[in-house]
Amino acid sequence: MKLLRVGTAGAERPALLDAEGTLRDLSGTVTDIDGALLADTDALDRIRSAAEAGELPALDAAGLRVGPPVARIGKVVCIGLNYHDHAKETGATPPAEPVIFFKAADTVVGPDDTVLVPRKSVKTDWEVELAIVIGRTARYLESDEEALAHIAGYAVSHDVSEREFQIERGGTWDKGKNCETFNPLGPWLVTTDEVPDPQALSLKLWVNGELKQDGTTAQQIFPVAEVVRYVSQFMTLYPGDVINTGTPAGVAMGHPEPKPYLRAGDVVELEIEGLGRQRQELKDA
Repeated sequence: MKLLRVGTAGAERPALLDAEGTLRDLSGTVTDIDGALLADTDALDRIRSAAEAGELPALDAAGLRVGPPVARIGKVVCIGLNYHDHAKETGATPPAEPVIFFKAADTVVGPDDTVLVPRKSVKTDWEVELAIVIGRTARYLESDEEALAHIAGYAVSHDVSEREFQIERGGTWDKGKNCETFNPLGPWLVTTDEVPDPQALSLKLWVNGELKQDGTTAQQIFPVAEVVRYVSQFMTLYPGDVINTGTPAGVAMGHPEPKPYLRAGDVVELEIEGLGRQRQELKDA
């Protein structure tokens, strides 16, 4: 299933995109798309049954904002330097274990919402990423199979980063990762039954129409199952938590000088095979 949330910010309603591309209203079936729903197999089965029976009313998508596909996200865990080609372009040694950092849940916005260039920013960068959405509470998982069974689905994530704040201002990466609007997510949460192999997905990103990133999840140093298993050794993952799994080569930081960092007025578009497409216009904060 392709689950999404539509409407004005803070007042989104749950919806489903059916196989014919028609937007269907879920508000009469479930209250929202959040961790509680994703952990409730009976509720998910009711959605599938209603969709198959043609019982879900259509929504007019014209002019309708798409919000983040998951409400009330508990935490956003991020994996850094997780693509062989990205580590190479930044001059970093591929890590022996996954690099973990966090984004605050309030950085998450809709897939087409405005992204704000922070005040005093000179190095705002783009990163297309595959996001994992957790569907079952995960603690100390022992195998890849167990890890995959705890995933509800996948989404497109834009891990916007400010490289000067992240790298040159001391401390941890968090200052360059947690600026407002720095994590567009969606348009859909695509359930795992529609993504048979998360290591065979193409990722692309364009800036002002120019292709900048063109990669595949096959290039991940730590694949999806290993990421979930590994992270569960250090923290409990709850339904509705999100894991951003890293970005392929092609970020602004990896370009020769002058590096083409983002500015107000730029337009970024990104997509992952089968998971949908995003588009953001940048403005000054």
